[in-house]
Amino acid sequence: MSIAEEFTLDFARSERIGLEEAIFCAGKSPEQIDAILEAARARGASLLLTRLDPEKRDRLDAAARLDYCPVSRTAVFGEPPRITGPARVAVVAAGTSDVPVAREALRVLAYAGRAASLFADVGVAGLWRLTSRIEEIRAHPVVIVAAGMDAALPSVVGGLVAGAVIAVPTSVGYGVAAGGRAALDAVLASCAPGITVVNIDNGYGAACAALRLLHAAGRLAEETER
Repeated sequence: MSIAEEFTLDFARSERIGLEEAIFCAGKSPEQIDAILEAARARGASLLLTRLDPEKRDRLDAAARLDYCPVSRTAVFGEPPRITGPARVAVVAAGTSDVPVAREALRVLAYAGRAASLFADVGVAGLWRLTSRIEEIRAHPVVIVAAGMDAALPSVVGGLVAGAVIAVPTSVGYGVAAGGRAALDAVLASCAPGITVVNIDNGYGAACAALRLLHAAGRLAEETER
């Protein structure tokens, strides 16, 4: 069996759901990833790669052709859409340790051509840092909040902004933080109504949720104008 028989790329996904397929690199060999990239090149397609560790990236034949971000462990192959329009998504990180997850969300949004704003290190341990920037955050109709440990920040933000709030519990923490499980339980049990919750460290999923909201808002606006 050849490596080409081990994958089938979904080039029509964006036409069906408005989101392109991303390549989850964890668990894939460098040879498999190179074969996937070659298939995309032959079709003239771009690809977004997630969870691509630096060591694995260095072993790729196509490494020099990737726009790679070691912080978010994401890479872009080919030419993504140009980023246009004002920032509609705020990506908020409770602490600097949560930035890799926030950066993953930012890279996914950028790959989709969406501008976004980063607000880092505004966790509740120093509440003044959040309140000093809350008006800037409120200017965005969609807010992604990445937080670990007790993950109090999504609930606080959910009580302060009118836009959609997407919580990303992160694995930051130790002891009873349990690799992000405490954060996940906290945001699932949030008393702030209407918060969307994605899986632990899932910046990619949070960005996809934000894109679905923006797509839905765009369709509603088009229908209203008819």
